[in-house]
Amino acid sequence: MQFEAVIGLETHVQLNTNSKMFSQSSSKYQNSEPNTYVDPTSMGLPGALPVVNINAVESAIKIGLALDCGIASFTKFDRKQYFYPDLMKGYQISQFDEPICTEGFLTVSNAKKIRINRVHMEEDVAKLTHVNNSSSNYSLLDINRSGTPLMEIVTEPDLSSSKEVIEYIEKLQQIIRYIGVGSANMEEGSFRCDANISIREKGSDLLGTKVEIKNMNRISAVANAVDYEIKRQIKCTETKERIIQETRGWSEEKSITIPQRTKEESNDYRYFPEPDIPPLRINNKWVEEIKNKIPTLPEKRKDKYLNDYGLSSYDANLLASEINFSDFFEKIILKLPKIYKDNETIKYIANLMNGEFNRLLNIDTRMSIIDIKFTAEDLVDLIISYKENKINNKILKTVFEEMWVSGKTSKQIISSKNLAIISNTEELEEKINNIIENNPKAVEDYKAGKEQSKKFLLGQVMRETKGQADPVISEEIINNLMEQKK
Repeated sequence: MQFEAVIGLETHVQLNTNSKMFSQSSSKYQNSEPNTYVDPTSMGLPGALPVVNINAVESAIKIGLALDCGIASFTKFDRKQYFYPDLMKGYQISQFDEPICTEGFLTVSNAKKIRINRVHMEEDVAKLTHVNNSSSNYSLLDINRSGTPLMEIVTEPDLSSSKEVIEYIEKLQQIIRYIGVGSANMEEGSFRCDANISIREKGSDLLGTKVEIKNMNRISAVANAVDYEIKRQIKCTETKERIIQETRGWSEEKSITIPQRTKEESNDYRYFPEPDIPPLRINNKWVEEIKNKIPTLPEKRKDKYLNDYGLSSYDANLLASEINFSDFFEKIILKLPKIYKDNETIKYIANLMNGEFNRLLNIDTRMSIIDIKFTAEDLVDLIISYKENKINNKILKTVFEEMWVSGKTSKQIISSKNLAIISNTEELEEKINNIIENNPKAVEDYKAGKEQSKKFLLGQVMRETKGQADPVISEEIINNLMEQKK
Protein backbone atom coordinates (compact mmCIF):
# COMPACT_ATOMS: atom_id res chain seq x y z
CA MET A 1 0.00 0.00 0.00
CA GLN A 2 1.33 3.45 -0.94
CA PHE A 3 0.65 6.54 1.15
CA GLU A 4 0.78 10.26 0.52
CA ALA A 5 1.06 13.13 2.98
CA VAL A 6 -1.56 15.85 3.40
CA ILE A 7 -0.12 18.97 5.02
CA GLY A 8 -1.56 22.31 6.05
CA LEU A 9 0.44 25.12 7.65
CA GLU A 10 -0.36 27.73 10.27
CA THR A 11 2.19 30.54 10.19
CA HIS A 12 2.46 33.31 12.76
CA VAL A 13 4.09 36.48 11.45
CA GLN A 14 5.17 39.06 14.00
CA LEU A 15 4.57 42.54 12.59
CA ASN A 16 7.13 45.34 12.84
CA THR A 17 4.77 48.05 14.07
CA ASN A 18 6.14 50.52 16.62
CA SER A 19 3.57 49.68 19.27
CA LYS A 20 1.68 46.60 20.42
CA MET A 21 -1.58 45.30 19.00
CA PHE A 22 -3.90 46.79 21.62
CA SER A 23 -1.77 49.21 23.66
CA GLN A 24 0.77 52.00 23.24
CA SER A 25 3.73 50.07 24.67
CA SER A 26 6.64 49.73 22.26
CA SER A 27 6.86 46.42 20.44
CA LYS A 28 10.64 46.83 19.96
CA TYR A 29 11.50 44.65 22.94
CA GLN A 30 14.19 42.46 21.33
CA ASN A 31 17.44 42.19 23.34
CA SER A 32 15.90 44.23 26.19
CA GLU A 33 15.75 43.49 29.91
CA PRO A 34 12.79 41.21 30.75
CA ASN A 35 9.54 42.88 31.82
CA THR A 36 10.50 46.41 30.78
CA TYR A 37 8.08 46.84 27.84
CA VAL A 38 4.86 46.42 29.80
CA ASP A 39 1.59 48.26 30.41
CA PRO A 40 -1.75 47.50 32.08
CA THR A 41 -3.25 46.04 28.87
CA SER A 42 -0.37 43.69 28.02
CA MET A 43 -0.22 42.63 31.69
CA GLY A 44 -3.96 41.91 31.72
CA LEU A 45 -4.69 44.15 34.71
CA PRO A 46 -8.35 44.69 35.64
CA GLY A 47 -9.95 47.70 33.97
CA ALA A 48 -7.37 47.99 31.15
CA LEU A 49 -9.09 48.41 27.77
CA PRO A 50 -7.64 47.43 24.38
CA VAL A 51 -7.34 49.93 21.51
CA VAL A 52 -6.71 48.55 18.01
CA ASN A 53 -3.39 49.41 16.34
CA ILE A 54 -4.41 50.81 12.93
CA ASN A 55 -0.95 50.12 11.46
CA ALA A 56 -1.29 46.44 12.33
CA VAL A 57 -4.64 46.33 10.51
CA GLU A 58 -3.02 47.95 7.46
CA SER A 59 -0.21 45.38 7.59
CA ALA A 60 -2.78 42.57 7.68
CA ILE A 61 -4.50 43.99 4.60
CA LYS A 62 -1.11 44.24 2.84
CA ILE A 63 -0.41 40.57 3.56
CA GLY A 64 -3.87 39.61 2.33
CA LEU A 65 -3.50 41.58 -0.91
CA ALA A 66 -0.01 40.16 -1.53
CA LEU A 67 -1.52 36.65 -1.21
CA ASP A 68 -4.45 37.45 -3.53
CA CYS A 69 -6.96 37.20 -0.66
CA GLY A 70 -10.33 38.86 -0.48
CA ILE A 71 -10.39 41.64 2.13
CA ALA A 72 -13.40 41.64 4.43
CA SER A 73 -15.54 44.76 4.53
CA PHE A 74 -16.61 43.68 8.06
CA THR A 75 -14.30 42.01 10.56
CA LYS A 76 -14.26 41.60 14.33
CA PHE A 77 -12.13 40.38 17.22
CA ASP A 78 -12.92 37.45 19.50
CA ARG A 79 -11.76 36.09 22.82
CA LYS A 80 -9.98 32.75 22.60
CA GLN A 81 -10.09 31.21 26.07
CA TYR A 82 -7.39 28.93 27.37
CA PHE A 83 -5.28 28.80 30.48
CA TYR A 84 -1.51 28.81 30.28
CA PRO A 85 1.05 30.79 32.31
CA ASP A 86 2.18 32.87 29.28
CA LEU A 87 -1.36 34.15 28.64
CA MET A 88 -1.72 37.13 30.94
CA LYS A 89 -5.50 37.65 30.78
CA GLY A 90 -6.56 34.00 30.62
CA TYR A 91 -7.69 34.63 27.06
CA GLN A 92 -6.13 35.80 23.81
CA ILE A 93 -7.70 38.47 21.59
CA SER A 94 -7.84 36.85 18.16
CA GLN A 95 -10.31 36.44 15.27
CA PHE A 96 -12.62 33.46 14.84
CA ASP A 97 -15.50 33.52 12.35
CA GLU A 98 -14.90 36.94 10.69
CA PRO A 99 -11.17 37.06 9.74
CA ILE A 100 -9.79 40.07 7.90
CA CYS A 101 -8.59 38.13 4.80
CA THR A 102 -9.82 34.94 3.14
CA GLU A 103 -9.42 32.70 0.08
CA GLY A 104 -6.01 33.57 -1.34
CA PHE A 105 -3.16 31.50 -2.72
CA LEU A 106 0.60 31.24 -3.07
CA THR A 107 2.15 29.41 -6.04
CA VAL A 108 5.01 26.94 -5.63
CA SER A 109 6.87 24.79 -8.19
CA ASN A 110 5.06 23.40 -11.24
CA ALA A 111 2.49 26.20 -10.91
CA LYS A 112 0.85 24.44 -7.94
CA LYS A 113 -1.40 26.77 -5.98
CA ILE A 114 -1.36 26.46 -2.21
CA ARG A 115 -4.71 27.88 -1.14
CA ILE A 116 -4.78 30.34 1.75
CA ASN A 117 -7.83 29.69 3.90
CA ARG A 118 -7.52 32.85 5.99
CA VAL A 119 -5.30 35.56 7.43
CA HIS A 120 -6.38 36.83 10.83
CA MET A 121 -5.08 39.27 13.44
CA GLU A 122 -4.23 38.45 17.02
CA GLU A 123 -1.87 39.33 19.87
CA ASP A 124 1.23 37.41 20.90
CA VAL A 125 1.64 35.89 24.34
CA ALA A 126 4.37 36.38 26.93
CA LYS A 127 7.54 34.28 26.94
CA LEU A 128 8.20 31.44 29.36
CA THR A 129 11.72 30.22 30.07
CA HIS A 130 11.88 26.84 31.84
CA VAL A 131 14.84 26.10 34.10
CA ASN A 132 15.40 22.44 34.96
CA ASN A 133 18.59 21.26 36.63
CA SER A 134 19.70 19.13 39.54
CA SER A 135 19.06 21.85 42.12
CA SER A 136 16.18 23.87 40.62
CA ASN A 137 12.99 23.45 38.68
CA TYR A 138 11.13 26.68 37.87
CA SER A 139 9.88 28.92 35.05
CA LEU A 140 10.56 32.60 34.33
CA LEU A 141 7.96 34.89 32.76
CA ASP A 142 8.89 37.78 30.45
CA ILE A 143 5.90 39.99 29.54
CA ASN A 144 7.77 42.10 26.94
CA ARG A 145 6.39 40.06 24.00
CA SER A 146 2.84 40.01 25.32
CA GLY A 147 0.50 41.98 23.06
CA THR A 148 2.86 42.18 20.05
CA PRO A 149 0.82 42.16 16.80
CA LEU A 150 0.64 38.81 15.01
CA MET A 151 -0.85 37.71 11.72
CA GLU A 152 -1.78 34.04 11.46
CA ILE A 153 -1.78 32.74 7.89
CA VAL A 154 -3.60 29.41 7.51
CA THR A 155 -3.37 27.26 4.39
CA GLU A 156 -5.71 24.59 3.13
CA PRO A 157 -4.18 21.07 3.35
CA ASP A 158 -2.66 21.40 -0.13
CA LEU A 159 1.00 20.59 0.57
CA SER A 160 2.29 17.07 0.16
CA SER A 161 6.01 17.02 1.02
CA SER A 162 8.65 18.75 3.10
CA LYS A 163 10.10 20.17 -0.14
CA GLU A 164 6.82 21.98 -0.88
CA VAL A 165 6.58 23.12 2.75
CA ILE A 166 10.05 24.69 2.61
CA GLU A 167 9.33 26.38 -0.73
CA TYR A 168 6.06 27.78 0.64
CA ILE A 169 7.78 29.09 3.78
CA GLU A 170 10.64 30.70 1.85
CA LYS A 171 8.26 32.37 -0.63
CA LEU A 172 6.04 33.62 2.19
CA GLN A 173 9.08 35.02 4.03
CA GLN A 174 10.17 36.77 0.83
CA ILE A 175 6.73 38.37 0.37
CA ILE A 176 6.59 39.52 4.02
CA ARG A 177 10.00 41.20 3.62
CA TYR A 178 9.09 42.70 0.24
CA ILE A 179 6.00 44.44 1.57
CA GLY A 180 7.92 45.53 4.67
CA VAL A 181 5.55 44.33 7.40
CA GLY A 182 7.98 42.08 9.27
CA SER A 183 11.46 40.54 9.34
CA ALA A 184 10.07 36.98 8.98
CA ASN A 185 13.09 35.61 10.82
CA MET A 186 12.47 32.15 12.29
CA GLU A 187 15.61 32.17 14.44
CA GLU A 188 14.55 35.32 16.32
CA GLY A 189 10.96 34.07 16.70
CA SER A 190 9.26 36.65 14.47
CA PHE A 191 8.12 33.93 12.07
CA ARG A 192 6.74 30.72 13.57
CA CYS A 193 5.26 27.83 11.68
CA ASP A 194 3.11 24.89 12.84
CA ALA A 195 2.36 21.97 10.53
CA ASN A 196 -0.83 19.88 10.50
CA ILE A 197 0.05 16.50 9.01
CA SER A 198 -1.97 13.44 8.10
CA ILE A 199 -1.51 10.61 5.61
CA ARG A 200 -3.88 8.77 3.31
CA GLU A 201 -3.77 5.95 0.82
CA LYS A 202 -2.48 7.29 -2.49
CA GLY A 203 -5.38 8.38 -4.69
CA SER A 204 -7.91 8.30 -1.84
CA ASP A 205 -9.95 11.31 -0.67
CA LEU A 206 -10.27 9.91 2.84
CA LEU A 207 -8.02 11.87 5.22
CA GLY A 208 -6.22 10.22 8.11
CA THR A 209 -6.01 11.56 11.67
CA LYS A 210 -4.41 15.01 11.81
CA VAL A 211 -1.43 15.71 14.06
CA GLU A 212 -0.09 19.22 14.72
CA ILE A 213 3.68 19.74 15.00
CA LYS A 214 5.07 22.71 16.95
CA ASN A 215 8.43 23.98 18.25
CA MET A 216 10.25 24.27 14.91
CA ASN A 217 12.52 27.30 15.01
CA ARG A 218 14.53 26.83 11.80
CA ILE A 219 13.62 25.94 8.23
CA SER A 220 15.74 22.80 8.39
CA ALA A 221 13.89 21.81 11.59
CA VAL A 222 10.55 22.16 9.76
CA ALA A 223 11.78 19.87 6.95
CA ASN A 224 13.12 17.27 9.38
CA ALA A 225 9.99 17.35 11.57
CA VAL A 226 7.63 16.97 8.59
CA ASP A 227 9.66 14.07 7.14
CA TYR A 228 9.84 12.31 10.52
CA GLU A 229 6.12 12.72 11.23
CA ILE A 230 5.12 11.39 7.79
CA LYS A 231 7.30 8.29 8.33
CA ARG A 232 5.96 7.85 11.88
CA GLN A 233 2.34 7.95 10.74
CA ILE A 234 3.00 5.52 7.87
CA LYS A 235 4.68 3.11 10.29
CA CYS A 236 1.75 3.42 12.74
CA THR A 237 -0.73 2.68 9.96
CA GLU A 238 1.23 -0.32 8.67
CA THR A 239 1.50 -1.80 12.19
CA LYS A 240 -2.16 -0.94 12.90
CA GLU A 241 -1.18 1.39 15.76
CA ARG A 242 -3.77 4.10 16.41
CA ILE A 243 -2.75 7.66 15.45
CA ILE A 244 -4.03 10.12 18.07
CA GLN A 245 -5.18 13.62 17.16
CA GLU A 246 -2.72 15.60 19.24
CA THR A 247 -0.13 18.34 19.34
CA ARG A 248 3.44 17.09 19.17
CA GLY A 249 6.67 19.04 19.60
CA TRP A 250 9.85 18.64 17.58
CA SER A 251 12.89 17.58 19.61
CA GLU A 252 16.04 18.91 17.95
CA GLU A 253 18.25 16.78 20.22
CA LYS A 254 16.52 13.48 19.47
CA SER A 255 15.29 14.34 15.93
CA ILE A 256 11.82 13.03 16.74
CA THR A 257 8.36 14.46 17.44
CA ILE A 258 7.18 14.16 21.05
CA PRO A 259 3.57 14.17 22.35
CA GLN A 260 2.66 17.44 24.12
CA ARG A 261 -1.12 17.52 24.55
CA THR A 262 -4.35 16.28 23.02
CA LYS A 263 -5.37 18.54 20.15
CA GLU A 264 -8.08 21.03 21.05
CA GLU A 265 -11.11 21.70 18.84
CA SER A 266 -12.39 25.26 18.28
CA ASN A 267 -15.24 24.76 20.76
CA ASP A 268 -12.67 24.01 23.47
CA TYR A 269 -11.56 27.64 23.23
CA ARG A 270 -15.10 28.95 23.92
CA TYR A 271 -14.77 31.81 21.43
CA PHE A 272 -17.08 34.78 21.81
CA PRO A 273 -16.94 38.34 20.35
CA GLU A 274 -14.51 40.66 22.15
CA PRO A 275 -16.85 43.03 24.05
CA ASP A 276 -14.27 45.82 24.45
CA ILE A 277 -13.50 46.23 20.72
CA PRO A 278 -16.24 47.20 18.26
CA PRO A 279 -16.29 45.48 14.83
CA LEU A 280 -14.13 47.07 12.11
CA ARG A 281 -15.58 48.21 8.80
CA ILE A 282 -13.05 48.40 5.97
CA ASN A 283 -14.01 50.44 2.92
CA ASN A 284 -12.77 49.84 -0.64
CA LYS A 285 -11.08 53.24 -0.86
CA TRP A 286 -8.75 52.38 2.03
CA VAL A 287 -7.97 48.96 0.53
CA GLU A 288 -7.08 50.61 -2.81
CA GLU A 289 -4.80 53.12 -1.05
CA ILE A 290 -2.99 50.25 0.68
CA LYS A 291 -2.81 48.28 -2.58
CA ASN A 292 -1.03 51.19 -4.25
CA LYS A 293 1.67 51.07 -1.55
CA ILE A 294 2.59 47.45 -2.29
CA PRO A 295 5.72 47.13 -4.48
CA THR A 296 5.95 44.77 -7.44
CA LEU A 297 6.30 41.33 -5.85
CA PRO A 298 9.07 38.77 -6.57
CA GLU A 299 7.13 36.53 -8.99
CA LYS A 300 6.20 39.42 -11.27
CA ARG A 301 9.75 40.72 -11.20
CA LYS A 302 11.10 37.28 -12.15
CA ASP A 303 8.65 37.07 -15.07
CA LYS A 304 9.80 40.51 -16.25
CA TYR A 305 13.48 39.56 -16.05
CA LEU A 306 12.86 36.30 -17.91
CA ASN A 307 10.52 37.59 -20.61
CA ASP A 308 11.62 41.20 -21.17
CA TYR A 309 15.36 40.90 -20.58
CA GLY A 310 15.96 37.29 -21.61
CA LEU A 311 17.75 36.45 -18.35
CA SER A 312 18.18 32.89 -17.11
CA SER A 313 15.92 31.55 -14.38
CA TYR A 314 18.97 31.42 -12.07
CA ASP A 315 19.83 35.10 -12.62
CA ALA A 316 16.18 36.20 -12.37
CA ASN A 317 15.75 34.40 -9.05
CA LEU A 318 18.89 35.96 -7.59
CA LEU A 319 17.97 39.46 -8.74
CA ALA A 320 14.46 39.21 -7.28
CA SER A 321 15.56 37.56 -4.04
CA GLU A 322 15.62 40.77 -1.99
CA ILE A 323 13.67 43.96 -2.67
CA ASN A 324 16.50 46.49 -2.19
CA PHE A 325 18.81 44.44 -4.40
CA SER A 326 16.11 44.16 -7.08
CA ASP A 327 15.26 47.88 -6.82
CA PHE A 328 18.93 48.81 -7.31
CA PHE A 329 19.13 46.63 -10.44
CA GLU A 330 15.99 48.25 -11.84
CA LYS A 331 17.32 51.76 -11.09
CA ILE A 332 20.42 50.94 -13.15
CA ILE A 333 18.25 49.83 -16.10
CA LEU A 334 16.10 52.95 -15.75
CA LYS A 335 19.15 55.27 -15.78
CA LEU A 336 20.83 53.57 -18.77
CA PRO A 337 20.84 55.62 -21.99
CA LYS A 338 18.37 54.21 -24.51
CA ILE A 339 21.19 53.09 -26.80
CA TYR A 340 22.38 50.63 -24.14
CA LYS A 341 18.99 49.21 -23.07
CA ASP A 342 19.58 46.05 -25.09
CA ASN A 343 19.41 42.54 -23.64
CA GLU A 344 23.17 41.97 -24.02
CA THR A 345 23.98 44.98 -21.81
CA ILE A 346 21.26 44.07 -19.30
CA LYS A 347 22.63 40.52 -19.06
CA TYR A 348 26.08 42.00 -18.41
CA ILE A 349 24.63 44.15 -15.61
CA ALA A 350 22.81 41.12 -14.16
CA ASN A 351 26.08 39.17 -14.10
CA LEU A 352 27.81 42.10 -12.40
CA MET A 353 25.06 42.36 -9.76
CA ASN A 354 24.86 38.61 -9.09
CA GLY A 355 28.62 38.19 -9.20
CA GLU A 356 30.96 40.97 -8.08
CA PHE A 357 28.24 43.06 -6.40
CA ASN A 358 26.94 40.12 -4.34
CA ARG A 359 30.47 38.98 -3.49
CA LEU A 360 31.36 42.36 -1.98
CA LEU A 361 27.97 42.62 -0.26
CA ASN A 362 28.47 39.25 1.44
CA ILE A 363 31.97 40.01 2.76
CA ASP A 364 30.48 42.00 5.66
CA THR A 365 27.30 40.29 6.91
CA ARG A 366 26.30 43.44 8.81
CA MET A 367 26.19 45.45 5.60
CA SER A 368 23.10 45.80 3.41
CA ILE A 369 22.65 47.33 0.00
CA ILE A 370 21.36 50.57 1.53
CA ASP A 371 24.84 51.05 3.07
CA ILE A 372 26.82 51.12 -0.19
CA LYS A 373 28.75 54.30 -0.96
CA PHE A 374 27.72 54.92 -4.57
CA THR A 375 24.45 55.35 -6.46
CA ALA A 376 22.87 53.56 -9.40
CA GLU A 377 23.85 56.55 -11.54
CA ASP A 378 27.51 56.08 -10.54
CA LEU A 379 27.38 52.46 -11.64
CA VAL A 380 25.72 53.44 -14.94
CA ASP A 381 28.66 55.80 -15.63
CA LEU A 382 31.06 52.89 -15.11
CA ILE A 383 29.06 50.63 -17.44
CA ILE A 384 28.95 53.34 -20.13
CA SER A 385 32.76 53.65 -19.92
CA TYR A 386 32.95 49.90 -20.57
CA LYS A 387 30.44 49.99 -23.43
CA GLU A 388 32.32 52.92 -25.04
CA ASN A 389 35.51 50.81 -24.87
CA LYS A 390 37.24 53.26 -22.54
CA ILE A 391 37.93 50.40 -20.12
CA ASN A 392 37.78 46.61 -20.40
CA ASN A 393 36.05 44.06 -18.18
CA LYS A 394 39.09 43.53 -15.97
CA ILE A 395 39.54 47.27 -15.36
CA LEU A 396 35.80 47.63 -14.73
CA LYS A 397 36.01 45.14 -11.85
CA THR A 398 39.04 46.94 -10.42
CA VAL A 399 37.27 50.32 -10.60
CA PHE A 400 34.05 48.83 -9.20
CA GLU A 401 35.83 47.47 -6.12
CA GLU A 402 37.51 50.86 -5.57
CA MET A 403 34.10 52.58 -5.84
CA TRP A 404 32.76 50.13 -3.24
CA VAL A 405 35.54 50.90 -0.77
CA SER A 406 36.05 54.64 -1.33
CA GLY A 407 32.74 55.91 -2.69
CA LYS A 408 34.59 57.79 -5.45
CA THR A 409 33.06 57.99 -8.93
CA SER A 410 34.35 55.79 -11.72
CA LYS A 411 35.66 58.84 -13.63
CA GLN A 412 37.67 59.97 -10.59
CA ILE A 413 39.21 56.53 -10.16
CA ILE A 414 39.98 55.95 -13.86
CA SER A 415 41.57 59.39 -14.16
CA SER A 416 43.59 59.37 -10.91
CA LYS A 417 44.94 55.84 -11.48
CA ASN A 418 45.37 56.22 -15.23
CA LEU A 419 43.27 53.12 -15.93
CA ALA A 420 41.78 54.08 -19.29
CA ILE A 421 42.34 51.79 -22.27
CA ILE A 422 45.32 52.78 -24.43
CA SER A 423 44.01 53.25 -27.97
CA ASN A 424 46.61 55.73 -29.23
CA THR A 425 48.11 54.01 -32.30
CA GLU A 426 51.52 55.68 -32.08
CA GLU A 427 51.93 54.85 -28.40
CA LEU A 428 50.89 51.24 -28.93
CA GLU A 429 53.09 50.82 -32.02
CA GLU A 430 56.13 51.95 -30.06
CA LYS A 431 55.40 49.49 -27.22
CA ILE A 432 54.67 46.61 -29.61
CA ASN A 433 57.85 47.28 -31.62
CA ASN A 434 59.89 46.95 -28.43
CA ILE A 435 58.11 43.73 -27.49
CA ILE A 436 58.76 42.20 -30.93
CA GLU A 437 62.46 43.20 -30.76
CA ASN A 438 62.72 41.51 -27.33
CA ASN A 439 61.03 38.29 -28.54
CA PRO A 440 62.96 37.15 -31.67
CA LYS A 441 61.75 33.53 -31.24
CA ALA A 442 58.14 34.68 -31.73
CA VAL A 443 59.20 36.26 -35.05
CA GLU A 444 60.95 33.06 -36.13
CA ASP A 445 57.87 31.00 -35.14
CA TYR A 446 55.66 33.29 -37.18
CA LYS A 447 57.94 32.97 -40.22
CA ALA A 448 57.69 29.19 -39.76
CA GLY A 449 53.90 29.48 -40.10
CA LYS A 450 52.99 29.35 -36.41
CA GLU A 451 50.07 31.79 -36.12
CA GLN A 452 49.99 31.14 -32.37
CA SER A 453 53.04 33.42 -32.02
CA LYS A 454 50.82 36.47 -32.64
CA LYS A 455 48.61 35.51 -29.69
CA PHE A 456 51.74 35.20 -27.57
CA LEU A 457 52.80 38.71 -28.55
CA LEU A 458 49.31 40.10 -27.85
CA GLY A 459 49.54 38.54 -24.38
CA GLN A 460 52.88 40.29 -23.85
CA VAL A 461 51.31 43.61 -24.89
CA MET A 462 48.48 43.16 -22.39
CA ARG A 463 50.99 42.22 -19.71
CA GLU A 464 53.20 45.23 -20.48
CA THR A 465 50.22 47.62 -20.36
CA LYS A 466 48.54 45.90 -17.37
CA GLY A 467 45.55 45.03 -19.52
CA GLN A 468 44.98 48.60 -20.68
CA ALA A 469 45.95 48.18 -24.34
CA ASP A 470 43.03 48.13 -26.79
CA PRO A 471 43.13 44.47 -27.94
CA VAL A 472 41.61 45.13 -31.37
CA ILE A 473 44.06 47.92 -32.28
CA SER A 474 46.98 45.98 -30.73
CA GLU A 475 46.20 42.87 -32.77
CA GLU A 476 46.01 44.92 -35.96
CA ILE A 477 49.43 46.52 -35.25
CA ILE A 478 50.98 43.12 -34.49
CA ASN A 479 49.63 41.73 -37.79
CA ASN A 480 51.09 44.65 -39.78
CA LEU A 481 54.49 44.57 -38.08
CA MET A 482 54.84 40.80 -38.37
CA GLU A 483 53.95 40.90 -42.06
CA GLN A 484 56.79 43.37 -42.52
CA LYS A 485 59.18 40.86 -40.89
CA LYS A 486 58.49 38.18 -43.50
